[in-house]
Amino acid sequence: MAPLTTEEEHFAEVPVSVAVVSVFGLVFSVSIFAWICCQRKANKTNNKTPPYKFVHMLKGVDIYPESLNGKKKFGGEKTPEAHGKQTLSPTAGRPELHLDLEKRDLNGNFTSKPPTLQLKVRSSPDLDIPSLQAGFGPGGNQEACTPESILSSQTPTPAVEKSQDKEGGLGTLFFSVEYNFEKKAFMVHIKEAHGLSPTDEQSLTSDPYIKLTLLPEKKHKVKTRVLRKTLDPAFDETFSFYGIQYARVSQLALHFMVLSFDRFSRDEVIGETLVPLADIDLSEGRVLMSRDIIKRNVRRSAGRGELLLSLCYQSTTSTLTVVVLKARHLPKADTNGPSDPYVKVNLFQGKKRVCKKKTHVKKCAPNPVFNELFVFDLPSEDGLRDTSVELLLLDSDRTSRTPVIGRLLLGTSSPGTAGEHWREICDHPRRQIAKWHALSED
Repeated sequence: MAPLTTEEEHFAEVPVSVAVVSVFGLVFSVSIFAWICCQRKANKTNNKTPPYKFVHMLKGVDIYPESLNGKKKFGGEKTPEAHGKQTLSPTAGRPELHLDLEKRDLNGNFTSKPPTLQLKVRSSPDLDIPSLQAGFGPGGNQEACTPESILSSQTPTPAVEKSQDKEGGLGTLFFSVEYNFEKKAFMVHIKEAHGLSPTDEQSLTSDPYIKLTLLPEKKHKVKTRVLRKTLDPAFDETFSFYGIQYARVSQLALHFMVLSFDRFSRDEVIGETLVPLADIDLSEGRVLMSRDIIKRNVRRSAGRGELLLSLCYQSTTSTLTVVVLKARHLPKADTNGPSDPYVKVNLFQGKKRVCKKKTHVKKCAPNPVFNELFVFDLPSEDGLRDTSVELLLLDSDRTSRTPVIGRLLLGTSSPGTAGEHWREICDHPRRQIAKWHALSED
């Protein structure tokens, strides 16, 4: 039993020795770590730069100089030895920069106006730099200003004279016409325009483009691209109209309309020109032409405007269908701009109004499109004999002095196109017939 006791005591001493070694190792590691931390802190303290007021970064200037020497200035100072000799440096030839911090505020700005720097302009002997002061010669004597020199400086250039001559006109359009016999195509080349009238009062320019229409059919309509901020646009665009026989060219006419593009409102018309092709011979090739741009013919817009209506009479059901399609060439009801039109439809039996209806309001629409349908019931025994329809084109703006833009009366005794339209629907029931009607003031 004795040997067993000795072995048990030996095994009990092993954990104690391991614990002692571990404690000594931990203490040593902590000591080493503390010593390293102290060394790093000491190095940071020794290398710490002195506190200094930050002005702002300047190229070639050290923000933290090595020594202040009691003078709060940036840049190296001249020593007595440096006065006697010059040293070559990358910044040789530049004036040294000294910034006094005492004259600056916390933001680095001067509290008092600093002295102005006088810069010396150096030039190479091979280069002749003109004098900075106009009117003085090389010797410093002032040159005499003669009346001829003053008049020559105030003389307008040819471009200015041209614009002054064209001030009262609308410009000139340059184009050419040609017929291609192989392709059977009539070709129009819009080259350019000169001296257009400005539409923008602030910049005194326009954004012009041209609409071209072949008359009298009006089937072929094309337009050029928009050129920004110019009164002398150079379009240089060619339009080919195919399927037009050479014999028909003399019966056509070219209608050019010059407009100015407006992003926020309706495009403004600068002018137009009409070119009949009856006296133009295209058998020999291209013909160059130019025409003056004149004011737009506003005879179509005269009066109170026009209204497009579609009427249909159903004799079996004794109903009258009135479709208010659209209006055009409406006058301005006030000085603020286009009117806000709507149409009021009144149905009369004799002199008595039996029904009334109205369309929706179209805001700021000189050419409104309504497309609204109204159905009226008629007495079966009378039909359309004593029936009449009154249409009033009104302006919804309450500030307008004249809310009634135009009036149209359709009936058996109505004159002009209104009476013809009414008689057609009586003679052809169940047929939808549409016509334009000119509006009257009363």
